Amino acid sequence: MADAVLVLNAGSSSIKFGLFEISGTEPALLCKGLLDEHEAKPRLVAKTPSGEALFETQREASDADGGHLFADVLAFVEDRFGDHRLRAVGHRIVHGGPEYSGPVELTDEVYAKLEALTPLAPLHQPRCLAPVDPVRTIRPALTQIACFDTAFHHGMMPPMNRFAIPKRYEVQGLRRYGFHGLSFEYVAGLLAEIAPQLATKRVVIAHLGNGASLCAMREGRSVDTTMGLTPLDGLVMGTRCGAIDPGVLLYFLQHEKMTSEDLQHLLYHESGLLGVSGLSADMRTLLASSEASAREAVDLFVFRAAQEIAVMANTLGGLDGLVFTGGIGEHAKEIRSAIGERLAWLGVRIDAAANEKGRERINAEDSAVDLFVIPTNEELTIARHCVAVLQAAGTVS
Repeated sequence: MADAVLVLNAGSSSIKFGLFEISGTEPALLCKGLLDEHEAKPRLVAKTPSGEALFETQREASDADGGHLFADVLAFVEDRFGDHRLRAVGHRIVHGGPEYSGPVELTDEVYAKLEALTPLAPLHQPRCLAPVDPVRTIRPALTQIACFDTAFHHGMMPPMNRFAIPKRYEVQGLRRYGFHGLSFEYVAGLLAEIAPQLATKRVVIAHLGNGASLCAMREGRSVDTTMGLTPLDGLVMGTRCGAIDPGVLLYFLQHEKMTSEDLQHLLYHESGLLGVSGLSADMRTLLASSEASAREAVDLFVFRAAQEIAVMANTLGGLDGLVFTGGIGEHAKEIRSAIGERLAWLGVRIDAAANEKGRERINAEDSAVDLFVIPTNEELTIARHCVAVLQAAGTVS
């Protein structure tokens, strides 16, 4: 009987999942799916690795908080893949704080420490931790493993990880952590296989999606990134503002008389592409729109992305490679082209035909920078981490 791990990747309104067989040298995807809690009736959909439908069910909205959808997932796994022994559930946890630099079993003590980090990721952390208790209730003996979005950046050093605030707050843990680490880790590993000549050079990975950030890498390690203490900093995102003058926040608090809850909602849910355009947070919608406000939002997104890539190049002392990933980075050829045009002064030259087709390598022959489009795979990264934890515990060979 083969062993398997179930991966849960919690987003703002849905949870992606993947079931991986772990009997070989590399976790192999058995099925993938989505727990969509955004609809009036929460829905569970499971598909084959190639996208063919395997299973679908819906629940009443009142059932969603009771863990019924997680029970449905586990029941589906046991029914459809009964010849596999489920060894663990791996969770994407956004914030690991200063303590966690790698995957760890989710004991009661660890869970409490991660819950205490909620102020550093007030919307994301509770969402990531939400499946833990229902799964524990359904399968109390099943190992659960936390895999952190901050871990890839854990070795980031001063001055890149520092704020210009009184040192006593840094001692309390208020510093730049960075996020999207599971995505950056996967892309960095694949890039080393695709383009080994870049393995020791200066590379920026652009994870561009509803959430967006950059990672500056040297020797395959993160040395700088655009997100900071929270996932709110850095680039313009779907509904998040990214970097902003702190004086704007003081204005909202002092003159608009906003509460902290009002301000949090504005910055996380009403800003970014949605706030600037007044139309949509979806880049596809904005690119298809003829509205001037849509173009303004796209232009700001491109400007900020190019600006921050230049900042990352400054950290690295130059730029040898640029990789696009994430929903926008992988699929929006117009955005890649526009960013490339703004970075022409750095020697970036995109091959229009390759970019149109979204090929793996998209730089022109005369480009001073190697350019790639690499789809990310956070679920596989989590599965790999789960295997490492289980092997260290002697649970699997």
